[in-house]
Amino acid sequence: MESEKAVSERFDGEMVLAQYPRLLRSLLLARGITTEEAAELFLKPDYERDLHDPFLMQDMERAVARILGAMRSEETIVVYSDYDCDGIPGGVILHDFFKRVGYSRFTNYIPHRHREGYGLNSTALEGFAESGASLLITVDCGTTDIEAIARAREIGIDVIVTDHHLPGEAGLPDAYAVLNPHREGETYPFRELCGSGLAFKLVQGLMARGNFNVPAGWEKWLLDMAGLGTLADMVPLLGENRALAHFGLVVLRRSPRLGLQKLCRRMKVKQNELTEDDVGFMLVPRINAASRMDAPMDAFRLLTTHDETTADELSEHLDRINDERKGVVASMVKEIRKRMEDRAVSGVIVMGDPRWKPALLGLAANTLAEEYARPVFLWGREADLTIKGSCRSDGSVNVVELMRARSDLFLDFGGHQFSGGFSVVQEKVHLLEVHLVEALALSVRVEIPLSAPHDGELSLADVTWETYRQIASLSPFGKGNPKPVFRFPKVVIAEVRQFGKEQKHLELRFAHGGRSISAIGFFMKPEDFIFPLVAGNQVDLTATIERSTFRHFPELRLRIVGLEFR
Repeated sequence: MESEKAVSERFDGEMVLAQYPRLLRSLLLARGITTEEAAELFLKPDYERDLHDPFLMQDMERAVARILGAMRSEETIVVYSDYDCDGIPGGVILHDFFKRVGYSRFTNYIPHRHREGYGLNSTALEGFAESGASLLITVDCGTTDIEAIARAREIGIDVIVTDHHLPGEAGLPDAYAVLNPHREGETYPFRELCGSGLAFKLVQGLMARGNFNVPAGWEKWLLDMAGLGTLADMVPLLGENRALAHFGLVVLRRSPRLGLQKLCRRMKVKQNELTEDDVGFMLVPRINAASRMDAPMDAFRLLTTHDETTADELSEHLDRINDERKGVVASMVKEIRKRMEDRAVSGVIVMGDPRWKPALLGLAANTLAEEYARPVFLWGREADLTIKGSCRSDGSVNVVELMRARSDLFLDFGGHQFSGGFSVVQEKVHLLEVHLVEALALSVRVEIPLSAPHDGELSLADVTWETYRQIASLSPFGKGNPKPVFRFPKVVIAEVRQFGKEQKHLELRFAHGGRSISAIGFFMKPEDFIFPLVAGNQVDLTATIERSTFRHFPELRLRIVGLEFR
């Protein structure tokens, strides 16, 4: 029950936001938006207002001056970006900048995920020095590469780090400049930028200080890549990130990139109607498939090519290896489920196989953590025989804290609250489960509600275009601004069916007022539920409301979040 203070605050908010429709008003209040000014800021992103001056960031002036000086001196510059769908778009941003201003003495480099691993490596640095490079700009990496950056200085390469990962205990590397909103003493107004967002801020700084024969505001065309990385990297979609994601989607829908256009057609997604869901569930997995299954430079080339044939070939390649990736992960999950039948399920699931690709383990761990409602740690072996793994939480515990409690077991570990990665020596891998279970028993756990949380109750009569428009005004949705979920109580199932090429997806239909309303659940089947899912049964449905353009006909449908039998 709400306290008197909470009721009073909610009433005050209702009065202040009275100009907005009731549903939108309640969704704004649920997001802590209680004033008219805050509502306008949230609902109407503004490029000039919401993007901060890049020179408010520590070392930005120094980084920009060094790059402009290198260009005047015609030095060879290396752009060294991470291999995921944050680093790759960030690398594209700097590539496009140098190309557009007519500077050719640069190269883009992305390390091979399996052969080189994350971050800077000395072998690559030695190669850059031999080729005459004197300046290296990182994208989405470098903050913890203290030894590698020290080596770069020794061999005559200045390093400018652009990265958003947290500094380690050893502090910052001795780089020429470090652009990282998480560095100690940073006063930049927004700390949650991702790697591609930082690359965009750097280009903003270069455009402001440089004297280029480029139309004012040209850099806004790079927002497609800044938005792609922001949506891919699961950073909070608030503040400056909300503006980058919003305007990023605007530019993505109009982007002239041939590779993006070809990939959208292959995915059967209308580019001019791209949503954050299309980016997250369709585009990002194909970009990431490049490094997980093959070479990350393929994704980079897709986003930078001006050749029709190359765009066709690369879009087909990424689409195909993404299908292969899905097959490998599905086989892995199936194998783990089979193994689970023959063993007691402990508080932490730990499993591994030298044949498993470490790059794919996070995807499998996600599925298993959700299915078994407990933390999952999976390990595999890299080509260099290093044992590496990924872990995911079910939402009840911080997996990084679990690993920190048993840090003596790991060669290295890191990550975020609910997802992480680790490496371990062969001799200790068999100790992981028992020690992580012990750590779990001593950890602080968060109780996960049995029923799906929701933003309020609606009836099927509320599934209208007006309702959808009110919800859509809060987009783009993601971390920090989740898509609203509603409870539809006591709805009667009219039809149950499976759909998709392999009949892996579930559709429920509900009849209301002469309409047939569809609710879908991807990778769901009737047998997943403990109660019979048949026509005529009454259920409480929790779902989101979304716009579907399947078969080029726009319609509203529900996306299933949870079902409870009445």
